[in-house]
Amino acid sequence: MKKLLLAASLCLASFGFINSAAAASVEEERKELQTMTQDVLGDLYKTHPAAKNDINKSYGYAVFSNTGMNLFLLSTARGGGIAFEKASGKKIYMDMFSAGAGIGLGVKEFRGIFIFETKSAFEDFVNNGWDLSGQADAAAKKGDEGEAIDEAMSIAPNVKYYQLTEKGLALQATLQGTKYYKNDKLN
Repeated sequence: MKKLLLAASLCLASFGFINSAAAASVEEERKELQTMTQDVLGDLYKTHPAAKNDINKSYGYAVFSNTGMNLFLLSTARGGGIAFEKASGKKIYMDMFSAGAGIGLGVKEFRGIFIFETKSAFEDFVNNGWDLSGQADAAAKKGDEGEAIDEAMSIAPNVKYYQLTEKGLALQATLQGTKYYKNDKLN
């Protein structure tokens, strides 16, 4: 009986240890995304000063860090970020995956910033998260060196999108389908 109690105690203790280790990694992931968000917003405000006013007037916004790859006719990207509902202060941790077809070659790290003018645009993004778009860009950048085409664009009614290239070398013209979805582990 003592052996059974000891085994059960060890099992429960290891379960608690595993849960606390998982919780720590969840907190670390959240902190990493929060730090990335602050860095990206700082870069955005330097590059596009008017974006700060757009965010201040908005219902909410989302910031994503993504890595994209283009290999001849196939294009993919994946990443993660946070959507912020300003009125409530709520943070919604999200992931994204993108696939497309077109002509392209290269790999790049980029940041995507969505600005939602209305509650319905924000909720549609957070709850449905689909985007279908055509895209053409060129990037040759590492840190502050090099160039990339980074501009603001309206991608849906009441939604403005900025893309900032962090680093990479890419030339592409693609049609992309992107799914943004809630990260169940981090929320």
